Amino acid sequence: MTTKQRIFTRLIGVTLFGSLVACTGAVKDARDPLENWNRGVQSFNDHADEYVLKPVATGYRWVMPSFADKGVSNLFSNVNDIGVTINDLLQFKIVQTGLDGSRFLINSVAGFGGFIDVADMLDLPKHKEDFDQTLGVWGVPSGAYVVLPFLGSSSLRAITGRVGDTAMNPINYVGFGVLGLSSGGTASAISSGTFALKALDTRADYLGAEKVVNEAAADRYEFLKNSYFQQRDYLVHDGEGLNNNDVLDVAK
Repeated sequence: MTTKQRIFTRLIGVTLFGSLVACTGAVKDARDPLENWNRGVQSFNDHADEYVLKPVATGYRWVMPSFADKGVSNLFSNVNDIGVTINDLLQFKIVQTGLDGSRFLINSVAGFGGFIDVADMLDLPKHKEDFDQTLGVWGVPSGAYVVLPFLGSSSLRAITGRVGDTAMNPINYVGFGVLGLSSGGTASAISSGTFALKALDTRADYLGAEKVVNEAAADRYEFLKNSYFQQRDYLVHDGEGLNNNDVLDVAK
């Protein structure tokens, strides 16, 4: 091969490589323009979970009797039904509004504030409705995928949804309204402690979920992102046109 032929061959190789890179960039997931940032945050979350959250949640599960662990989960689920009922109404699901409102009242009165899920015994199902779903029902697009520190998978619409859900959740006002404390470190400590307990209880409920993700995914990041969008689409559309078997509820 002559020198000119070698140069010509290299030029072709460089051109083909450049075309391949350009094509790869062209098919990049349009939902995820912040991928570099998101992968970094997910790596941080994974390490925080491995070295802090998971060990603490494991200890919590070991210390807490099963009935008490279930009761705490029921308490937080019952409080969450307030926001569920409001979002039912905002989505014009009138019948479901009545059912979820009744669920909250029954568990609050007969279930000792929700510690016992009496409504479940009466075949009143638990629904998942949040402000992110409400915005989706109103036609607001999900926007870019975002991984939040400690909170995990989210989207631009979901971040706004979290603000709405925070305003609807009485847990965020514990120590201020319920105990009559208007300000100061005591009220803040009570609210923070309640939030930390809820986060710990939620993480304990998901112990073992990471094994399913790790075994199922060649690329854990892509798996979690796709699962997140599938789950949110399923909830926004109430499962219409989507296969429930393809939807994985993941914590992070």
